[in-house]
Amino acid sequence: MSEIAEEKRREDEHSILRLRRVHKKDNALLAKLGYKSEFKRAFSPVHTIGFAFSIMGVCASVSSTFFFSLITAGHVGMTFGWIIPCLFVICVVLSLAELASAMPTSAGLYYFSAKLSPPKYAPLISWITGWANVTGQIMLVCSIEFVNAQMITTGIAIGSDGKILLGPAETYGILLCILVSHAIMCSANSRVLARLSLITGFVNVATTISTAIALIVMSGSKRVSGKDAFTLLENHSGWNNNGWAFIMSFTSAMWVLTGYDAAAHISEEISFAEKAAPLAMISGVLGTEILGFFLLIGASFASFDIKRLVDTDLSMPMGQVYLDTFGKKGALAVWSLCIAVQWVNGVTQGVDASRVTFALARDNGLPGSRWWKQIHPKTKTPVYAVWLVMFLSAVIGVLVWSETALSSLAGATVVSLYSSYAIPIFLRITYGYKSFQPGYFRLGKWSRFIGSIAIMWAVFVGVVLLFPLDPNIKSAADMNYAVVIVLAVFVLSALSWITSAHKWFHGPVPNITMEEVDRVTGEAENEVPEREGDAYEKRSSLGEKIAF
Repeated sequence: MSEIAEEKRREDEHSILRLRRVHKKDNALLAKLGYKSEFKRAFSPVHTIGFAFSIMGVCASVSSTFFFSLITAGHVGMTFGWIIPCLFVICVVLSLAELASAMPTSAGLYYFSAKLSPPKYAPLISWITGWANVTGQIMLVCSIEFVNAQMITTGIAIGSDGKILLGPAETYGILLCILVSHAIMCSANSRVLARLSLITGFVNVATTISTAIALIVMSGSKRVSGKDAFTLLENHSGWNNNGWAFIMSFTSAMWVLTGYDAAAHISEEISFAEKAAPLAMISGVLGTEILGFFLLIGASFASFDIKRLVDTDLSMPMGQVYLDTFGKKGALAVWSLCIAVQWVNGVTQGVDASRVTFALARDNGLPGSRWWKQIHPKTKTPVYAVWLVMFLSAVIGVLVWSETALSSLAGATVVSLYSSYAIPIFLRITYGYKSFQPGYFRLGKWSRFIGSIAIMWAVFVGVVLLFPLDPNIKSAADMNYAVVIVLAVFVLSALSWITSAHKWFHGPVPNITMEEVDRVTGEAENEVPEREGDAYEKRSSLGEKIAF
């Protein structure tokens, strides 16, 4: 027995030493990128994949955005309206994964833009990318919380047999409560967040698969034919052109498939960051695309009366699908799991948004940066940045009084985020093509081809999602506010740059001295076994060339 205990003790010691060596390598690369390590590296590669997957919350996100496909194109919107955007999003995530592997820092996209652009314009391009990304991240937090609030009101309506239908005021109150809970949770240490996202990842997968199968099996004789489930188009959007209405159905997939850059933004909290971050981004997107398509196929088979679903009194039509298929108790069981997954989705997105806010503040890119870049000494998380994100989300949340609230939030989120995705990808395949040095994950000769498709898709969806689902706007409540939000942020950031920011914002600013870089690098090299030393030195040279 003692021999077994001794063997286990030795294995534990070996694991601890190996992890310490990995962390020193990660910190050395971060130092050469220009930053000192301030976070705990509590996310293992498995935790990181769980985090990336949780941030897109398949079963909850697909259920909440189901009405986009339902209204615009019916069955064909649920199937081909999902799979077509998925094919193009793969190009975007591959391009970003390559950048995240080469430069694993919480600064993420605006850092990539700064290091790949002409030095003269680096601060301006970094400023534009940073503001676009922060805006998109905060909008995504707000939209996730709004969706969760609507899911709760839908659950209450189902549970009360339609007797309790909560309005905008009650929905906003629920949204505020969710935001407070997430502010507390996102301020916790990284170890808690890592474990939470991993557990929820399993729940997410299990719920999605079981629900999809149950929708097909339990719909019974009401189930639509295979042909109709995949090809029947029903346009209830208000647009006369069915082709354009079908394109508008892409909104569902595009809102769900956002935020996957989160793995890049928590890279300073990840072990094996240059490997784990790109792996998590790609696997998270592919997993979400496959499972989301599976769930939508089930929903399409179970949607035997599109018009009835469009006219439902429930806040979310998918709740009606579950109610029709599973009955009251079954629908509430599935819906409760979706609410739980969506809540964790909000936690992971809150972490993502707070890390971007922290990083931009660390480079003095936000008003009050001295506050938002502070790391709490106990939790090792940017607590002030977390609460700032939640406060701004609460302000934006007043859109719940608009009938097109989710359309506006989804449109503004996708336009902002995909703009910030497109800029560094464009620079990667143009000015920075020859100077860019890839990390572990690389696209090689395919980088320009894949990057070009990614940029064209980002521009395309950026235009499409500014349009309303119904062109017959009769009042302010019917308007798609996405264009207003995007323009407001653009004007604000542009005026700020012109009036003052161009004088003091210089892009990513190293917060570590060369002496500290040499010390951290030396510690990492001393920890690396001789057989690994040469390979690690070759990889680490990337950071030195980029940062200094």
